[in-house]
Amino acid sequence: MIAAAFGAFWLIAILAIAPSAPTAEYQLATYIDDHAQSLKVTADPAPEAVARDNYSATPGIATLVASGTNYDWAKMVMIFGGWPQSESNITVMLRWMRQENGPPSWFLRNNPLNNGYGSGGGGGLGSYGSLVIAAQKCAENLQRHPGFSAIEQGFANSSPTEVIESAIWASPWASGHYANGSHWHYTPVESVKAPASAWG
Repeated sequence: MIAAAFGAFWLIAILAIAPSAPTAEYQLATYIDDHAQSLKVTADPAPEAVARDNYSATPGIATLVASGTNYDWAKMVMIFGGWPQSESNITVMLRWMRQENGPPSWFLRNNPLNNGYGSGGGGGLGSYGSLVIAAQKCAENLQRHPGFSAIEQGFANSSPTEVIESAIWASPWASGHYANGSHWHYTPVESVKAPASAWG
């Protein structure tokens, strides 16, 4: 009986002084030691070429206003119309503007194409508050009037210059139809800056 009691006492004593569980820091250190990794690099590694995506940007309205030339106005019309600022589109617009007002005074009455829509003047003799408004109204007119649909499609498709120009001549934009192209000029159009006041 005494022996049994003594054995039970020692069992309780042993359990009471059993070591505590290892700490988290100890466990982490043990794991790192057991799963050690190594990395070997050369003393002079050669740089590896990295492929990068190409990107491009087209100027916005504020950039075009700051530059302020007839070329910029032609691009602005394309922006408002949602059409490409392609070489053929800009070339046609500049030639068309030259037929209406001529490069030295292309900004006359803030109405480069003598557009009657929204300008308050019949026969295209009205004026706009700024060249920015004029560009917007030009694009709107080309998109809203059935008689200009072939021009609009030409710009949308960035068609060859002769295709868009033929559509302009056949349209009701000018009553004389530019003599069906016989009055059209094909020499490069000079770049002319409009007065800052014309841009609003």
